[in-house]
Amino acid sequence: MKKLAIITGASRGLGKSSALALADKDVDVLFTYHQNKAAADDVVETIQQKGQKAFAVQLDTRDVAAFEVFISQLGIILEREFGRSDVDYLLNNAGTGMHASLEDTTYEELEDMLAIHVKGPFFLTQALLPFIKNGGHILNVSSGLARFSMSGSSAYAIAKGAVEVMTRYMAKEFANRQIRVNTLAPGAIATDFRDGNVRDNPQMNQMVSSITALGRVGEADDIGNAVAMLLSEGSGWITGQRIEASGGMFL
Repeated sequence: MKKLAIITGASRGLGKSSALALADKDVDVLFTYHQNKAAADDVVETIQQKGQKAFAVQLDTRDVAAFEVFISQLGIILEREFGRSDVDYLLNNAGTGMHASLEDTTYEELEDMLAIHVKGPFFLTQALLPFIKNGGHILNVSSGLARFSMSGSSAYAIAKGAVEVMTRYMAKEFANRQIRVNTLAPGAIATDFRDGNVRDNPQMNQMVSSITALGRVGEADDIGNAVAMLLSEGSGWITGQRIEASGGMFL
């Protein structure tokens, strides 16, 4: 039987690249999207053209109250679309960023970052755990900003720091089922994240390239390929770890 991955937030950006990279490795994909159904449908079609099965479900992963309905539908979707009742991989990817000084960050903005990046993945993983196969793999997405500091990223980075601690606890507590849990921490990537600040701003692009050992900004496919590598049989002895894919930022 083919492997099956659940990915949150895969209609665009790093989630999309991860879904396509996994499909290239003969993995079927069930993914969530926030709002853009047309973009999600395009990803489904592209995966199907690669010869894999795919299905997209709308879900706002910061809305913990919506998880009950999602989980109630999941068993039906798995059986109908994939002919199975479990999944091999979970990629907690969905998220967004913000830019504000610590001094100017509001209570609501910090709460939103925590809801998106910490509370959502925590409770969604909890809800999905009965569907994850023994010996499966969970990958949580953090950020290089949890290791190095750049002004204006405090709320986002604080949330991502919590993701890394959460990963270690998941790895410890899920080990009785041989489920591996790791963190992937991307560096600066040229996507539409933060309104395309790295992709579309020549000054930002040049600055990131200058402090990156490999001399360029990252591309979405760099992260997608890293996800496919980590969610593979070759990573079976890796758990509770933080793997940074940043091209060597701030070494």
